Amino acid sequence: MRRLIVPTLLTGLAAVIAVPGTAAHATSTTDRASTADTTSTAHTTGTTGRAGTVHATSTTHTSGTTLTTGTIGGAGTTDATGAASVAGVADVVDDVGDLGEAARAGQWQLGTLRLPEAWRLSKGEGVVVAVLDTGVNAHHPDLRGAVIEGPDLTGTGDRPWGPHGTAMASLIAGRGHGDGSGIMGVAPAATVLSVRVTLENGDPRRGRQLSGWRDALARGIRYAADHGADVISMSLGGGSGAWEGYAAEEEAVQHAISKGAVLVASSGNDGATANRKNFPAAYPGVIAVGAVDRRMKVARFSNKQDYVSVVAPGTQIVTADAGTSYVVGDGTSSAAAMVAGIAALISSAHPDMSPYHVRRAIELGTGRRPSGGYSPAYGHGVVDALLALRTADRLAMPVTAMAGPGPYFGDGPVPATRMPVVGGMLMLMAVMSARVVLRRRGRRRDVT
Repeated sequence: MRRLIVPTLLTGLAAVIAVPGTAAHATSTTDRASTADTTSTAHTTGTTGRAGTVHATSTTHTSGTTLTTGTIGGAGTTDATGAASVAGVADVVDDVGDLGEAARAGQWQLGTLRLPEAWRLSKGEGVVVAVLDTGVNAHHPDLRGAVIEGPDLTGTGDRPWGPHGTAMASLIAGRGHGDGSGIMGVAPAATVLSVRVTLENGDPRRGRQLSGWRDALARGIRYAADHGADVISMSLGGGSGAWEGYAAEEEAVQHAISKGAVLVASSGNDGATANRKNFPAAYPGVIAVGAVDRRMKVARFSNKQDYVSVVAPGTQIVTADAGTSYVVGDGTSSAAAMVAGIAALISSAHPDMSPYHVRRAIELGTGRRPSGGYSPAYGHGVVDALLALRTADRLAMPVTAMAGPGPYFGDGPVPATRMPVVGGMLMLMAVMSARVVLRRRGRRRDVT
């Protein structure tokens, strides 16, 4: 019997920003389980620290405290694994006061990705992004009207949403609320299709062999592709110590690509330790995303592998929480969700563009490219939504209208639109060659 694999979520939720008067809850999602409540006591499968400190058994060690009065009391520091501090977000909350405004002010990635400029070209209208995760809370103020609830493939039969899935959905298609409050996703006009394929890392049922979990990710990919998803976002990977991938998942990936879906996944969060190959990110055709910090340096926890496509912001990321609150976290999960949002922007602007060309637009439209053009840490560079859209515009232009040589996409027949031009050039060359030969013969006759 094949051993059951439960995908591991790839974001560490560091500190909860809770709406005053409500219970705050966050589940850590970097190979560990932790819960922050209003008493600021964290519980984990490894060691437990009080005063809001979570000591993880895997790759991160985060301190944070629940917010109920507009301040974060904990220091918000982390250990040497590379996960960033959340103290800066605490300062924002102190200065702003309103939690929704504080959440928006803490979204440092909006400027880094040049989203305000990119939104002049596309906001993701008409695009469906499937979020294969722990489920999405469609009632969060920043996600109202943005979520289609798909199936729960975990077989648990309980509530169809969780903190991690809600957080990722907010980064993709969050619409904010009020005037300048709440989380804005990369593609705020896109629609999220929520497909529950795994449980939160802290859920004790993860260790049980529930029949509904068998091939849940593979079935989720196929469901999304068969139900109109233009982009499939997977901020998860590995699980239960298995990191080899499975034929059913790889076949599902190829099925989705054949249906025209763009697939995005997080590269992994154990880059500072084992640095294992992470699936589904490592499957051919999937855009694998690593994480960078505010300085555009690759986060230590971000996996460095030759399958990494690009990197995106992944530290001190403010997201929606499972209830009506917000949470700050680190991980390649957040980075992958942002790239899924950029794919949605491109797919909206160019509905007929193939998954391959969407990927190339993202890779060619990066900033801070590594020397040589590629590295296992940075991939092709740090994503830039505006540059990716402009690159997509160039890739979408007819070949005869391009001002100069464009990207090369491999061998193949000459496009039909170029045949008359090519034929005319060949005829012109033949005529000119004949005239040169005749002139040369005439000169030889005169000489003799």
